[in-house]
Amino acid sequence: MHHSSRHSLRVLTSAVVFMLAAAASPAQTPQPLPPESTDPVKLDLMRGFPPPPDKVVKLSTILKFPNGRWAFHHLRELGPTVQVWRGDDAPSLRREMPKHMDALRLEDDKGAPISLADWQRATYTDGLLVLHKGAVVYQKTYSGMAAHEPHSLWSMSKSFTGLLATMLIKEGVIDPGALVTKYLPELRDSAWADATVQQTLDMTTGVAYSENFRDPNSGIFQYLHAAGLLPAPPTYAGPRTIPELLVTIKKQGEHGTGFKYKTVDTEVVGWLLQRVTGKSYAALLSERLWTRIGAQDDAYVWADTHGTQLTSIGFNATLRDLGRVGETLRLSGRSGGRQVIPENVIAEIRKGGDIEKFKANGQAMRSGYSYHNQWWIPHDRDGTFEMKGLNGQHMHINPAAELVIIKLSSHPAGDTSLTHNLDRRAFAAIATTLRAQ
Repeated sequence: MHHSSRHSLRVLTSAVVFMLAAAASPAQTPQPLPPESTDPVKLDLMRGFPPPPDKVVKLSTILKFPNGRWAFHHLRELGPTVQVWRGDDAPSLRREMPKHMDALRLEDDKGAPISLADWQRATYTDGLLVLHKGAVVYQKTYSGMAAHEPHSLWSMSKSFTGLLATMLIKEGVIDPGALVTKYLPELRDSAWADATVQQTLDMTTGVAYSENFRDPNSGIFQYLHAAGLLPAPPTYAGPRTIPELLVTIKKQGEHGTGFKYKTVDTEVVGWLLQRVTGKSYAALLSERLWTRIGAQDDAYVWADTHGTQLTSIGFNATLRDLGRVGETLRLSGRSGGRQVIPENVIAEIRKGGDIEKFKANGQAMRSGYSYHNQWWIPHDRDGTFEMKGLNGQHMHINPAAELVIIKLSSHPAGDTSLTHNLDRRAFAAIATTLRAQ
């Protein structure tokens, strides 16, 4: 490898290590720059016609902090995407009932009291939306993000894929106990040759794939190159599309023994649901969600160089439409007085998975959690269930408190476990405050 190629790869690798450690084990990370000094508006990123060369954000540099603070809500300007149509219906009305939450206090990781604003600032928040009993009680956006701009959801996309798959299972279109190869014979020589659909949905497959962001040879880097999200070095000779990647991945260990977080499992599920329906991921999201929840804005999905839509990290949507999704799920599938998602679909997701199998992934900070159909289930007394995505993307649904929280962020460290305890304390503090009011 030429010296320049090695240098470029080291630069990209160090950026990805810092920003994209999604759902991996916590690691030592550099001290991030203060949020105030990384605001893309104050830094004049992408300002001007054209912007000055040192202010330009390219696809090859979005993982170099703080470029992601602009790129995460402008991703469709940097590469191929597919529209998720909202439909012709008028958007559902949103009741606005602002609540006084300025006095809300929680503890930071050192036990010191901080405010709601302090928490948002410390976790590099781009947008926060809180709904209580269906009404918007708090909404803020930062980093120059407009309310109508879709934000990258990263691994929150997995939960949307799991939701679609659960619908098709309950309709009898997909058999969760069947082998994946019943639907995708292309994977007969891959890790999923003898894996069931349910094992793949719950990420309990035995797959020779690692999301080790400290190793440029690990599977996650091949995935990012195949997805077209991370430019490959000149010497890269691996897969250039998602299907090409999946057929090359081999089995390691036994299926069904323990949970291990693997982005490629979701891509298998996404491929499967598109195969059985004959419809693209974006079309399914539009038909089964965006046209049913009274969405106000179109969403979009990232695509690889051959048009394969990324079903694990590719979905982008607006803060307020995510709130509509969360509220529909909180109400067991009802929106606008109609049952738009079958109640048994929501019940299946909320029941969660095997807590003992979840422990295999070593996520001590999420003790008591399970993972089921691509959803994070805390098994707490309020019955909360969650979507999560790298760099601080959250959908937190608390049925007992009649609460939905959407938090979109551009945290320099991708690993959501780094802020997990602080975020959970903030969600709990919001629930306590709103219950009191």
